[in-house]
Amino acid sequence: MLNDAELDRYARQIILPAFGGTGQAKLKGSHVAIIGAGGIGCPAITYLAAAGVGKLTIIDDDHVELSNLQRQPLFTDADVGAPKAMVAADAAWRINPHVEAIAVAERLDEANAAALLAGASLILDGCDNFATRLAVNRAAVTLQIPLLSAAIGAFEGQVALYEGWRGESPCYACLVGNDPDRPGINCAEQGVMGALAGMVGTMAALETVRALSGWGTPLVGRLAIIDMLDRRWREVAVAKEPECPICRG
Repeated sequence: MLNDAELDRYARQIILPAFGGTGQAKLKGSHVAIIGAGGIGCPAITYLAAAGVGKLTIIDDDHVELSNLQRQPLFTDADVGAPKAMVAADAAWRINPHVEAIAVAERLDEANAAALLAGASLILDGCDNFATRLAVNRAAVTLQIPLLSAAIGAFEGQVALYEGWRGESPCYACLVGNDPDRPGINCAEQGVMGALAGMVGTMAALETVRALSGWGTPLVGRLAIIDMLDRRWREVAVAKEPECPICRG
């Protein structure tokens, strides 16, 4: 049930015919687990908190560094050295005191993924390595929780929604394989345009709101690719891999 302050706060969303009070109520009753409070996580946390997602669990074992500030606007110079998860959770609460924001300042891995993610309505993964992404994917399939995966590097970003436990729907491993030692995108080596992180993180938040509240067409089985070097947007289908060791029947 939305109180008067919430009705005022979310009025511009509630008047959208495709969203309405029903959509807002669904957001309030939702719990999003966010993996990584970095370039993707910071804008996603900002807009999910502002949109009124009832509970945000922010999982990140990293600490704020000066080099983060170019693309992670939840942090300032004063936060350098502080745990990212705790600073981000505090920022989410300041953005919207109606949101419960929980900081988990530990590294997610195969051993603890299921325990950390259980009970979430949706998982938003914006981490920066394949080992963690594959652990998250395995837990998402096992727990039957939708996985919104987002990644950035240089001038390109990708966003997709996976529901690998369902019939013909792929999981993340159907796209990338299941090798945790596969080289990932390292922003320290490759670089990344700061505003691109904002675009992709905000798009991840938008697709999360879409999936939770049920308006429009969700990004299940589709990979959205953004190339801002030449301002190109496209979507490609992601097929379920018949021999996938994670989501095959």
